[in-house]
Amino acid sequence: MVAQLWLCYQTDMLDPASLDLGYLAQFLGDAVNAEVLKALGNARLKVSHGYVVQHLLGGPRSIGELAGLLGVTQQAVSKTVREMGPLVKPAPSDDRREHRVALSARGLATVQATRAHRQGLDRRLRKRLGDRRVDAARALLLEALELLGGLDDVRHRRVRRPS
Repeated sequence: MVAQLWLCYQTDMLDPASLDLGYLAQFLGDAVNAEVLKALGNARLKVSHGYVVQHLLGGPRSIGELAGLLGVTQQAVSKTVREMGPLVKPAPSDDRREHRVALSARGLATVQATRAHRQGLDRRLRKRLGDRRVDAARALLLEALELLGGLDDVRHRRVRRPS
């Protein structure tokens, strides 16, 4: 019996059906994000940029504001903003010491392209799995998120990048 247990831990294979709902939801999200990034064809674009974008959709923000919203340092936000390149642009500020940024036209176009591709993936899943099953999965995930207290963070765009 002990030898059988030891062999279970020695294999590189994992039965995905043994994973909890949280991991399965995370890995599905990772797969969707990978599909979107591949479709956009921008090698510089990263999933982590989306955490900044969510806060710029409402308008310009300072680096300090973004750092507070994301729960990271101003240096981390500045680095991410630099990585985002032409997706962001400087925004006017009354305070010369404050560095504000906003989504550029290219950034807004990327958001639209991302949304369109995600809708296409949803249609593909619905075609393959059926509306009823996709709607049931969506309802289950929303209910689980609410049960664990995360739904309000999603509603108010307070989802933070995993550390």
